[in-house]
Amino acid sequence: MFKNYFILAWRNVVRHRLYATINVLGLALGMTCCLLIFLWVEDEKSVDNFGSAGKDLYTVYETVSADGKIDGSYSTPSRYDSGQTTWYLETVKSAIPEIQYAACYTTGYELPWGFPETLQVGDKTLKLDGARAGEDFFQLFHFPLLEGNAATILKDMYGIALSRTTAVALFGSPRAAMGKPIHFQNRVNFTVSGVFEDLPANSSIHFDFLNNWQAQKRLLAWSGNDMKAYVQLEPGADREKVEALMTQFLHTAMGPTKGVNIQLGLQRVSDQYLYNVFSNGRPATGRIEYVRIFSGVAIFILLIACINFMNLATARSVKRAKEVGLRKVVGSSRGQLIGQFFGESLLFAFLAMVLSLALVFVLLPAFNHFTGKSIVLPFERPGFWLILSGIVWVTGIVAGSYPALYLSSLQPVRILKGVLKFTRGSIIFRKGLTTFQFVLSIVLLIATIVITRQTDYVQHTNLGYNRENLLYIRVEGALSSMPNYLLFKQRVSGMPGVAMVDRSSETPHSMTFDIADAINWEGKPKDANVGFEPASVGFDFVRLMNLSIVKGRDFSRQNATDSTDAFIVNEEAVKEMGMKDPIGKWISAWDKKGHIVGVLKDYHTRSLRQTIRPLVLDVKEGLDFGVLMVKTRPGQTKQALASLATVYKQLNPNLAFAYQFVDEEYQKMYNSELTISKLSVLFATLAILISCLGLLGLVLFAAEQRTREIGIRKVLGASLSQIITLFSLDFLKLVLVAFLIAGPLGWYFMNSWLHDFAYRISLSWWIFVVAGAGVTAMALLTVSYQAIKAALGNPVTALRSE
Repeated sequence: MFKNYFILAWRNVVRHRLYATINVLGLALGMTCCLLIFLWVEDEKSVDNFGSAGKDLYTVYETVSADGKIDGSYSTPSRYDSGQTTWYLETVKSAIPEIQYAACYTTGYELPWGFPETLQVGDKTLKLDGARAGEDFFQLFHFPLLEGNAATILKDMYGIALSRTTAVALFGSPRAAMGKPIHFQNRVNFTVSGVFEDLPANSSIHFDFLNNWQAQKRLLAWSGNDMKAYVQLEPGADREKVEALMTQFLHTAMGPTKGVNIQLGLQRVSDQYLYNVFSNGRPATGRIEYVRIFSGVAIFILLIACINFMNLATARSVKRAKEVGLRKVVGSSRGQLIGQFFGESLLFAFLAMVLSLALVFVLLPAFNHFTGKSIVLPFERPGFWLILSGIVWVTGIVAGSYPALYLSSLQPVRILKGVLKFTRGSIIFRKGLTTFQFVLSIVLLIATIVITRQTDYVQHTNLGYNRENLLYIRVEGALSSMPNYLLFKQRVSGMPGVAMVDRSSETPHSMTFDIADAINWEGKPKDANVGFEPASVGFDFVRLMNLSIVKGRDFSRQNATDSTDAFIVNEEAVKEMGMKDPIGKWISAWDKKGHIVGVLKDYHTRSLRQTIRPLVLDVKEGLDFGVLMVKTRPGQTKQALASLATVYKQLNPNLAFAYQFVDEEYQKMYNSELTISKLSVLFATLAILISCLGLLGLVLFAAEQRTREIGIRKVLGASLSQIITLFSLDFLKLVLVAFLIAGPLGWYFMNSWLHDFAYRISLSWWIFVVAGAGVTAMALLTVSYQAIKAALGNPVTALRSE
C-alpha cells in the first residue's frame, strides 16, 4: 500500500514539475534555515559542556551589595599585601567536606591582564596566550593530557604545562618537552611539567600554556575580584548548603567589610557561557536568549514553509478535486486518499531534505565565516540522522495535513457536477495562515533592523575619545623601568609615522578594574561606598586620547607637584562624590593624597552595556606595568609600526614585539551582537522569501477560482489596471493585518532586548514603517505578477464553458 502511495506521489511530481519545484524549494529553504540554526544552537550549547564529567563542576560567582546597588560577576575576591597575593578561597576544600576539588584561574602575569606573553627556548621565541591556575585545575577540567599527571602537573610552583602545538613548536614533540626549561618573559625559568591536548574549540577557556598562579610576582588587585574560581562537589552534595558555607568561609577570611555585603553562589560550568549577563547579582540571561530566540525562529520558519505547502496544495485543489471524485467513485476510501496525500507530502519533504543538505553543505563555510564557528555536518552521529528523519516526518505530516483532510472529505457527486465551493471558514483559515506567515516575517525584519542599527551604534558611536590611529603595547621587560620607558618615548616620538606616545596602567576600552574602599575624598559620608575606576597615566595622556576637560586643567610637567599630589576625575566621579566645586578639593587613592586639578567630560571605558563609572586619574610614569599608548599619523601606520618595532627590539631583544589597535579590540567586545545581526539578516530574508512563495500559492488559488469572473469583467470593459487592483487589494489587506499585529510584538521583543544596553538606540516609528513597507513591496511584486498573468488571459477561453 505504502509503495503505491509513493508511486502515485512520484507520478504527480513528474507530471506537475513547476508545482513540485516551488513546493520542494519552499520546504528546502525552511529546512535549510532550521538545520543551520540547529547546528549553531548545538554548537552554542556544547561550549564548556563536559557531559557527565561536568555535572558536579561549578563556577563560583559573587553577588555584591553596596551603596544601594547589587552587582554580580563570575569572579572571587583576592587581596594584595606587601608583594603577596592571597586568594581567599585557596583552602576552601579543606574547610568544606562537600568540595572535592577547587582551583582558581586567571589570565596574565601582571597588569594589565590577558596579553600574550613570551616563551623562549634557545633561539626560538613565541608570543602566546597563557593562564594561571591552582594545582587542582586538571582534576576539575578533564582536558586530555599527553604527558604528565593531572594531580601533580601544577603542583610545582615553577612547573609549566604546554599545549601540544606549543610543545611541538618549541621542542619538536610532547615527549621531548618534558622536564625542559623555558625562559618566561625574559625574567624567570619554568620547567615543563606536562603537555595537554590543544583545547577544543567549544571551550570558553583558552590558553597555550598554564602554570601555577602562585609563581606570579605581581597578581591582580587589592581586595579586587579578578580571579575565577572553580569547584567540584562530591556526588549528591547540596549546592545551596555549599554556597552558604563558602560565603561564611569568605566572610571569616576577609574580616569585616564596611558597607559591602558579598554572597557567593555556584553556577554549573556548562551554563556559564550561556548565562553571562547578571541581574540582581545573579546570572540570569545572556547568550541563552539568542539560543532561545533562534530556536523559535527555526520552528517558525519551518512552519512558514509548511503553510506554503498547504496553500500551494489548495491552489491546485480544483484540479485535484476531480481526481478525488473519480477515485471515490471507483471505490477508494477516505483513509486511502489521506494516505495518498500524506505520501505525496512526505515525498516532497524527503526531496526537500536532500536539497536542504546540499544547500547546507555549500553554505556552511560562509556560515562559519561570519559566525566565527567551526561547525561541521555530524554525519557520523546517529542522533543527527534521527533528527533529520524527525524533521522529514514532522514536516511531511504538518504540511500535508490540511490538503489530505480537506480534499479527502469532498463529495464525489458535487465534484463531478463541477460544483466545488469553499466554505467561508476554510477561506478564512487559509488567509489566516498567510497572515501568520507575514506576522513572523515582519517581526523578523523589525528585529533585523533594530539589531543591525544597535550593532552599528555601539561600533561607531562617539566614546568621548578618538580611537582611530591609536594602538597600545604592553609594558614588559626593559620597558618596566622608568628610564627605559622615557628613552623609548624619546626615540620613538621623532620617528616616521608616530604622532605621540604616552602610558596608562589600563587599556582605554576595558577598564574593568573597580575599587571602592581605597578612595577617599573631602566631605565623604561615613556610609558611602562608591566604586571607582582608577588609572595611572603619563603627562600627555589627556592630549593623546583627545579627551575634553570641562573644568580646571590638564596634568603639566611645569607643575612640579603634579606627579605627587594631582588628580583628574570625570564628571560621573564628581556627581558620585557630591562635589559642587571639585577643583582644589583633596582626594586620596591608594597611598597617595592630593588635590583635584581637572574634571574630564565623561568618556566610555567599558562596553556600552554598562554605564559610565566614576574615574580617577593620577600621574605615575614610573609604573612597572600597564600599556604604552601610541598615536600614529593618518595614513602612516605601517611606518609607525616599523619604527616602534625597531626601538622595542633594541630595548627588549629577548621579547617578541606585539601590539593591539584600540578600534579592533573595541569591536571584539561586540562580536556576539555582530554575529546575531548577520544571522538576523539571513533568516529574515529567507522568511520573507518563503512567505512570498506562500502568497504565490494563495494568488494561484484565487486566480484559478476567479477565472470566469475575470473573463466577465474584461468582456464588460474592465481595464488591466482595474483587474490588477482587484487582485492586489485582497492580498495587501492580509499584509496590513499582519503589520498591525507584528508592530506591537516587534516593539515588545526589541525593547526587551535593548534593555541589556545602558546606551542604546531609540525605537523610532520609521523602523516599523520600513519593515512593513519592505514586506508589502515584496508581497505586491508577488501578487502583481500572477494578477497581470490572469488579467492578460483570453476571456473567450475563460467563458467557453458558460
